[in-house]
Amino acid sequence: MSRGAPNPARGLTSAEAARRLAEHGPNRMPPPRRASPVLLLLREMVHFFALLLWAAAGLALLAGMPQLAVAIVVIVLINGGFAFAQEYRADRAAQRLRELVPAGVTVRRDGRRTVVDAAELVPGDVVLLEAGDRVPADLELAEVHGLAVDESMLTGESVAVRPGPGDRAFAGTFVVEGAAEGVVVATGTRTRLAAIASLTEQATRPRNPLEVQLGRVVRTVAIIAVGAGAALFAVSLVLGMPAEMAFLFGLGVTVALVPEGLLPTVTLSLARAAQRMAGRNALVRHLEAVETLGSATFICTDKTGTLTRNEMTVAEVWTAGHPATEVLRSAVFSSTGRMVRHDGGWKAVGDPMEAALHAEAMRLGCDLGAEVTRRFPFDPKRRRASAVAGGELHVKGAPDSVLPLCAPVPGAEEALAAMSERGLRVLAVARGRGEEERDLTLLGLVGLEDPPREDVAAAIEKCRAAGIKLAMVTGDHPGTAQAIAAKVGLLGPESIVITGAEFPASDRELGELLDRDGVVVARVTPEDKLRIARALRGRGHVVAMTGDGVNDGPALREADIGVAMGASGTDVAREAADLVLLDDHFATIVAAVELGRATYANVRRFLTYHLTSNVAELTPFAVWALSGGSIPLALGVLQVLALDIGTDLLSALALGAEPAHPGTMRGRAPRGDLIDRRLLVRVFGVLGPAQALAEMAAFLGVLTLGGWTFGADPGPSLLAAASGTAFTTVVLAQFANAFACRSETRWIGRLSWRGNPLLLWAIAAEAVLLLCFLGFPPVARLLGGAFPPPGGWALAALAIPVMVAVDAGHKAVRARRRSRPASVG
Repeated sequence: MSRGAPNPARGLTSAEAARRLAEHGPNRMPPPRRASPVLLLLREMVHFFALLLWAAAGLALLAGMPQLAVAIVVIVLINGGFAFAQEYRADRAAQRLRELVPAGVTVRRDGRRTVVDAAELVPGDVVLLEAGDRVPADLELAEVHGLAVDESMLTGESVAVRPGPGDRAFAGTFVVEGAAEGVVVATGTRTRLAAIASLTEQATRPRNPLEVQLGRVVRTVAIIAVGAGAALFAVSLVLGMPAEMAFLFGLGVTVALVPEGLLPTVTLSLARAAQRMAGRNALVRHLEAVETLGSATFICTDKTGTLTRNEMTVAEVWTAGHPATEVLRSAVFSSTGRMVRHDGGWKAVGDPMEAALHAEAMRLGCDLGAEVTRRFPFDPKRRRASAVAGGELHVKGAPDSVLPLCAPVPGAEEALAAMSERGLRVLAVARGRGEEERDLTLLGLVGLEDPPREDVAAAIEKCRAAGIKLAMVTGDHPGTAQAIAAKVGLLGPESIVITGAEFPASDRELGELLDRDGVVVARVTPEDKLRIARALRGRGHVVAMTGDGVNDGPALREADIGVAMGASGTDVAREAADLVLLDDHFATIVAAVELGRATYANVRRFLTYHLTSNVAELTPFAVWALSGGSIPLALGVLQVLALDIGTDLLSALALGAEPAHPGTMRGRAPRGDLIDRRLLVRVFGVLGPAQALAEMAAFLGVLTLGGWTFGADPGPSLLAAASGTAFTTVVLAQFANAFACRSETRWIGRLSWRGNPLLLWAIAAEAVLLLCFLGFPPVARLLGGAFPPPGGWALAALAIPVMVAVDAGHKAVRARRRSRPASVG
């Protein structure tokens, strides 16, 4: 024996263990990389839109408008703080990866059993395992006594494995049955568990669609704002305005055109959707994931616990002429797994399959009072277990292991084939005399299953109606996976069943193979799931990938949106995911998709609302410039700011809370730009011009009624009254516009007033703000407007029917175009 090599009978000496601990380091999992809370908060303050607002605040300060600068800074800070709080709280909802390793481990050192801290485990330690233990490091098994290990967190396989002497047991897995001794071969960062966790860290999270889309919106708005400011600066110089004043005027216009209310509207809309998802057992860890999930076109779902209950149950008992109670009685005597009372209910202890046998035996009222005097645990070579109780030998195991030991029974082979075809896990149960497993009497066959969840089939149909393709991706046997897929209705006309070992070498070919609805992929490895996510994304899909084990972490991070299990999942999966299902239910994913789609529609709603207002805000500056200053400026910079973050913001937030439309999950997910041709035509060709026309008509009407003529100076009192009228007109027009934006197809008269009560409250609050902005002297003087005269109120009120009529007409024209039959020829 080499120096320092362990003697299995005595284990390491304490001195040698200390030396190896210094050499190899503690047995700890690598902690997940986490940014500090300070960095997380700063990140919310320096993304592109926030930087644009910081620049606007700086320009406002340069332009001599400190009030505007302070207001913009407050907006950025509040918005960033709110987004940080939401994501920080969700991030801390997951447990730490280090909790996967047990605190105390039983080892043999210095010739005796002792318990050491798991962190002090070193290569060469002899570890003693029993049922219920979590394996603390990678072990090479030396002695095995009926050992069963649940490796689902690593492999995805729901059935416990039965390793023998010389096989490996991996860190983080569970011992569900039996006992064993093993020698530590890898600790800490050298374990298989750590290797998969490292693979997760290396996977890069793709930019989500909402982030990309909003980036385009912000860049477009920034270009328009800077361009308009520069153009008006040049016009001001041409009109003879001093250079300094012209520069300050151009800066003011630029700042005014930045939609300061857009950022908090987006954040609060996503946060509200996240709260609604939490109410449906879906925890959002990143706000943008709300909209991304709504854009999903392909969902790759696990089987166990997601499509199924993750509860083994007895589905069928075939008897060979014996009562079913006799079959279950013998099956329980040869088992160690049990159902025990726990917190007023029942809890499975040991092998879930054996616990299911015990539950069924109790349900049937089997007599289980006999004492077990001898037990022969399950052996991977025998593939059966037996026990002596009540003077009889009770045997259960794989049918091909038990049936040859029994006298032939007519119909047994046919019953076995029928159960196997339905995806049941079949056990043969027999009885004999003495302690030798021979000349047995077959009692019957027991078929067990992990039953599908009740409403999974309906959720799958909802996905199909929404144009979302589905794939089951599991570590289970392909026959079991196919049977479950058939039961829940996942299999489609183009379905295929394939294993990871059968994947083509090229990701392009893999994408072509999997890009169909109802795919079943079995026996997958962590690398396989990564390839699946990449291949489908390469085909243009927005991929949602579910998972619960350590093996799922890399794919969850690689997918457009990772969905982890909260009830049964590991920390590695939760760390990598964007969404955590608190109930591990597939139907919860579908509910979250629906909320995500509704959020996408809501973002389009308040973008339409905001941009329409921006047209009306820019128009007075354009008219002033094009008239060479002959027409006074209808709105000032501070009035524009008051519209953006005062009267407009509440209605925009209410539009962000618009409930999902009944047709939200009908048809494919919207894949185009947030700001597409249809939205631009509606804003800049219909609603915006109507609002701007009403605004300028009311402004010029008050000026004219006050005796103003083209090119003349109206005087401060008349200009303030006319400007207040223009301001009022925009606010009232936005009232009507808010209702118009609730739908892209139905006019206001067809929408229920009770459909969005928040909008009614928002408009009421904005009406109060309007009166404050106009009637509270200090605020009115700061903004530069005054109460409209009676004629001004009448002109401003006309904006409401104008907006309603224009919106209804536009929607009617679009409806006729959609219903017009295509020309033939």
